[in-house]
Amino acid sequence: MTHVTERSGATGGPTGGSGASHQPWTGGLGRPVRKRTVSYADAGVSIEAGDRAVELLKSKVRETRRPEVLGDLGGFAGLFRLDTKKYKSPILASSTDGVGTKLVIAQQLDIHDTVGIDLVAMVVDDLVACGAEPLFLLDYIATGEVVPDKVAEIGAGIADGCRYAGCALLGGETAEHPGVLRPDEYDISATGVGVVEESEILSPERVEVGDVVIAMKSSGLHSNGYSLVRHVLLGAARMRLDTVIEEFGRQRTLGEELLTPTKIYAKDCLKLIAEAEVRALAHVTGGGIPGNLVRILPEHVDAVVNRATWRPQPIFDLIQTKGRIDDPDMESTFNMGVGMFAIVSAEDADRALACLTGRGVEAWQAGEIIEGSGNVQMVGQHTRG
Repeated sequence: MTHVTERSGATGGPTGGSGASHQPWTGGLGRPVRKRTVSYADAGVSIEAGDRAVELLKSKVRETRRPEVLGDLGGFAGLFRLDTKKYKSPILASSTDGVGTKLVIAQQLDIHDTVGIDLVAMVVDDLVACGAEPLFLLDYIATGEVVPDKVAEIGAGIADGCRYAGCALLGGETAEHPGVLRPDEYDISATGVGVVEESEILSPERVEVGDVVIAMKSSGLHSNGYSLVRHVLLGAARMRLDTVIEEFGRQRTLGEELLTPTKIYAKDCLKLIAEAEVRALAHVTGGGIPGNLVRILPEHVDAVVNRATWRPQPIFDLIQTKGRIDDPDMESTFNMGVGMFAIVSAEDADRALACLTGRGVEAWQAGEIIEGSGNVQMVGQHTRG
């Protein structure tokens, strides 16, 4: 429904045998109801603005198109032809996620073209963790007021993320929620679908004693722990987003650091799977290194991760120092500089590292798999200073 009308009713017919014209209901006030027309825009929803936002996005969305995509934008559903000849037993994988309160930083800075990359990363890197190739993604943007240019910026970031991941942005929804969200507020989420050969699904059952744990460097905080970040840095420490932090280098502000897009590993991991014996992948998101690495361990082994093999980015030290946060809380909240882990056979460790390095991914051997009871052992200390 695009509009609602309220009218006073029909007139001109006799009523009660009196010959008088029918009068509109007065609600007991003795006054006729004033004729008025209420539009959807009066309720705070602009269909025209939504249409304009879609038009601004079309060219970016087309850049994500894959050969399997049928039709164009504007239909009631996105169509994707699955190439069943490519697989003996194709298994579809799905994942849904959002960006969380990192969006608050974007809204405070009025910078909206990077959070879409974060959104895609959160979805597709979960898909690839089981060995699936991301095929397509559907996004959802809810906002207090549709400002076409702002929605287009958000959507452009989503499209960029899909291109980096090699998946199609198949469709989505932009919803205007006046009265629920302030005009400058928005939230975003997405669902992705991927496919993997059944016999090639990565799982804990593949992990063996003697395997090597390879870490892939994160681009920073990624998209987790921002409620704590805002509480510590913007609340208790009263830091400003436009403050230049010397430790970040290149005259980089706190706001720029906090909006650093999440690294997308999907294509790199798929290439790694093709070239090395990958047992399992762990996407490091909420729960940190221990909370995510444990998800890919069978009950008879432990993963030993040596902190001394890498140095977390300065942002982690800043948060820990300003907030006086102990090590366990830091490690259970943040990725501490590692966005993805790969467990590979010892024989393929060098090949795996060479593959990732060749693709521009900073990676290193961070630990090993030993006999145990399904736990993650964090040993050693990070280099500081």
